[in-house]
Amino acid sequence: MGFNVFKNTVLLFVLVMISCGSQSREKDKRQITKDRSAYSKDIKVHAIKKDKAIIVGANQTENYLPLLKGKRVGIVANQTSVIFRKDGRENTEDKRFTHLVDSLLSLKVDIRKVFAPEHGFRGNADAGEHVEDGIDTKTKLPLVSLHGKYRKPIPKQLENLDIVLFDIQDVGVRFYTYISTLHNVMEACAEARIPVLILDRPNPNGYYIDGPTLKIENKSFLGMHPIPLVHGMTIGEYAHMINGEQWLANEQKCTITVIKVENYTHNTFYSLPIRPSPNLPNDQSIKLYPSLGLFEGTNVNAGRGTEFQFQRYGAPFLDKTVLSFSYTPIANFGAKYPKHKNVVCYGEDLKSENINGVMTLKWIIKAYQNSTDKSLFFNTNNFTKHAGTKTLQQQIESGLSEKEIKATWKDGLEGFKKTRLKYLLYD
Repeated sequence: MGFNVFKNTVLLFVLVMISCGSQSREKDKRQITKDRSAYSKDIKVHAIKKDKAIIVGANQTENYLPLLKGKRVGIVANQTSVIFRKDGRENTEDKRFTHLVDSLLSLKVDIRKVFAPEHGFRGNADAGEHVEDGIDTKTKLPLVSLHGKYRKPIPKQLENLDIVLFDIQDVGVRFYTYISTLHNVMEACAEARIPVLILDRPNPNGYYIDGPTLKIENKSFLGMHPIPLVHGMTIGEYAHMINGEQWLANEQKCTITVIKVENYTHNTFYSLPIRPSPNLPNDQSIKLYPSLGLFEGTNVNAGRGTEFQFQRYGAPFLDKTVLSFSYTPIANFGAKYPKHKNVVCYGEDLKSENINGVMTLKWIIKAYQNSTDKSLFFNTNNFTKHAGTKTLQQQIESGLSEKEIKATWKDGLEGFKKTRLKYLLYD
């Protein structure tokens, strides 16, 4: 009888342990589901352990300093081109990171000049604003603007350089002009037979692909290649695509080296520690940018001139009985002349909108349908440059639904996804 009691006790203990383990696993599953849902319904999010933190290309000095040793270096950079400090927990910029240019100078790298993209080297110029050449007040290095008289370096500007380093944080949207600057730099360097070293960074919108594919006849600085509006690639991957698809003039290829991001996948959430341009101040604006960026090709304000850029939209001619949220754009950092400056605009506040893994047309369609004068809505030439196709404006004007419009993107998206696979550096 004593043996039977012992046997029953052991059996009960095993059953309890199995039950507890099952409950624990169910709890874990519920928590994982909750965590994933908070980020996106459509993708899997890979948790990053403390010992698996993202390490951007710029932080891997041991991998690229040997490539710069004894070389005359040009750098394409802006305010996002930084090396993060491992112990930088203090909430001040000078403690959290150092600028790449400052770090390389301290390491005795022979930097000859800095090339600055849209918004300038320090990132304080308005969107589209002409940026002049000059001298950086801190380092005394010559600054060459790639958003002024020239958008592609001319041969004289590349004289006496042995290598060009490219390090700029992108957000993965076709009309965000840093990938156009990348193309121009690669093309100029290919012509001058100068190699390009790319320090890669994560794409905060890198976990999905969406939007209309650019028709090449609509090529502009807002879109140079036949890709969807949201391309799902890092700068390093995109550089390989530029070469591989022979998009440079005369089908040239630029000699490139990419320092990959460590511990990154396309499903890894990445919150940008520095605003990549004046009017993308936070994660919400970056998630909404593919959708609200289309308003840049209309006469509707997308939050410029407020503290909630690309988190709201509005215009004086939108029906305030339907779109009752109101705000008044004023001149501010990054928007000296916002649309409808000092005029009350009616629209929607989207700062708390939950959107992940999709670009949507619902807001631009809603705004157009509720315009009191539809002739005021589109700035056709500019909208075509942003959309990459003339068709989208026609579809909106003809009253097609978002579902009907998106169905016409399917072939372009599927074709691009197959092409994209050839150039991915990350899972």
